[in-house]
Amino acid sequence: MAEIIEFSGAVLTGPKDERRGLWSIDGRLTFVRPAAVPNVVLDGWVLPGLVDAHCHVGLGPGGAVDGETARRQATADRNAGTLVIRDAGSASDTRWLQHRPDMPRIIRAGRHIARQRRYIRGLAEEVEPDGLVEAVRKQARSGDGWVKIVGDWIDRAAGDLGPSFPAAMVKDAVAAAHDEGARVTAHCFAEETIDDMLDADIDCIEHATGLLARHIPRLLDQGVPIVPTLINIATFPDIAKQAEAKFPRYAAHMTALWERRHERVSEAFEAGVRIYAGTDAGSVIKHGRIGEEILELHRAGLPPAAALDAACWSARDWLGQDGISEGASADVVLYAEDPRVSLDVVLKPQRIVLRGTCQETASIRNKLKLQVI
Repeated sequence: MAEIIEFSGAVLTGPKDERRGLWSIDGRLTFVRPAAVPNVVLDGWVLPGLVDAHCHVGLGPGGAVDGETARRQATADRNAGTLVIRDAGSASDTRWLQHRPDMPRIIRAGRHIARQRRYIRGLAEEVEPDGLVEAVRKQARSGDGWVKIVGDWIDRAAGDLGPSFPAAMVKDAVAAAHDEGARVTAHCFAEETIDDMLDADIDCIEHATGLLARHIPRLLDQGVPIVPTLINIATFPDIAKQAEAKFPRYAAHMTALWERRHERVSEAFEAGVRIYAGTDAGSVIKHGRIGEEILELHRAGLPPAAALDAACWSARDWLGQDGISEGASADVVLYAEDPRVSLDVVLKPQRIVLRGTCQETASIRNKLKLQVI
């Protein structure tokens, strides 16, 4: 007998598209009313499961974590409504989580690639410039179509942010990834790093705190999106405070980048640059915070529907993931109110359905509008 879920509320198939009448039959969505009586009826505003476009399942402050910790991380993301994760580098092999039906869909990028002694210890594959191309090819073959390069970090000799690799090497590395059929994204804090990455034909910019007016036409012309990770950028003042005595230039630079974070995102959005929501969970940022990132994008100037879109319909399209459409996997999140109007509800999913299965979570178990037939 088929397992049927009826969604009785409004269904948002896009930021401006609303319809009624949606069912899940054996884990697949349909707009055609089934002849059989549904097993379960769920009320609420229905959206495609959210996307965290910069997340690190399997990563902790010192590098790889054990399997149970990785599972808890992914569960926290799922319980927040994140049903698609674009991994942005992990020291753990999380392929085993991809086979679990109760876990979010994870699009892996292999391991970060960083300059030797120029990144957080234990997190990345560390190489010198002459090893960058080979490392990129290796991670491209290990991941699911993405490679992550650490484009800049503190250069202790200079006392400030500096590029991790020479621009010519980055260009060769991006070309190598494209040759392997992978896209490349890069950690970019500093202004000049974005220039180098755009020159290299990069596919995405992470953080983009150094975004300047000169970068915006190039981002548009080259179709390069940014993932601002604003809840992570909120840590910059503490980083600057810790570094100020020994590296005052670096501390001042990080503070200045933090001060303009909202302004830069707003300028990019107004110009038409594509923006996606990512929490940078893992290491120092806790998992399950996609709602906070959506709200932070709104504070940076994105209208509610656009901030939501950055973690929903457009983000799914970008990553090749189905939204709410005929025959798509039943991966949806329900809210008590229309999140385009009451954006704060993204912090409190009412119900989560993943692969056609209702997910019980401690935070929502007693707050369900659920009718069992």
